[in-house]
Amino acid sequence: MNREHVLPTPEDTAALGRELAGIVQPGDLVVLVGPLGAGKTALTQGIGAGLGVREPVTSPTFVISRVHRGGRVPLVHVDAYRLGGVADVDDLDLDASTEESVTVVEWGQGLVERLADEHLEVRLDRREDDVRTALLVPHGPGWERRLSRTDGT
Repeated sequence: MNREHVLPTPEDTAALGRELAGIVQPGDLVVLVGPLGAGKTALTQGIGAGLGVREPVTSPTFVISRVHRGGRVPLVHVDAYRLGGVADVDDLDLDASTEESVTVVEWGQGLVERLADEHLEVRLDRREDDVRTALLVPHGPGWERRLSRTDGT
């Protein structure tokens, strides 16, 4: 899988999410980094669609966390924007569900990485021309292998 992506439309962002859904496994942590409007929720919607989640995947800004079942793997979608620190993450008790789910955290950089031995960081950005970009940054040999296996290197 390419590590750098140019995403001209929200549909392209969702398509990258569907592609990621093809390589995620139970216990995976995906941390989404980027400013408002960079495509974090669109990417998560694509992951949900790729996992077969039937219900709408919407930003959990006000509820902090949502669990979507019904796909091949449960999807835990977290918005850490309103969390004040690691103690607030602990209060969510996310580690209770991480082993059997794919956990995607928006705004989680520096707060949630300890929930898993390895994680994938997706750095999303929005250029001045309103085109989004994504950079996939693997943290750990398992993610490194999975991304390399899918991009032919």
